[in-house]
Amino acid sequence: MKTEISKTHFKAHALKIFRRLEKTGEPLIVTDRGRPALIVRKYTRPMPDPLMRLRGSVKRYEQPFEPVGQDEWEALE
Repeated sequence: MKTEISKTHFKAHALKIFRRLEKTGEPLIVTDRGRPALIVRKYTRPMPDPLMRLRGSVKRYEQPFEPVGQDEWEALE
């Protein structure tokens, strides 16, 4: 695929160009009267840090293996 195309060609073949960009990942320069005007490239989403997503979601129990009395169950209230 060429790395530069005119706006007119881009407009006429946009879907075909998008599909090709998704497959190859190569950026494309769109020109206006021979001068570079736009860069079209595949969007890559940054990967979130899994530890940051879990931070604050885990509870801590001091004695997890000790029996719990019926009066301490939140569901029974």
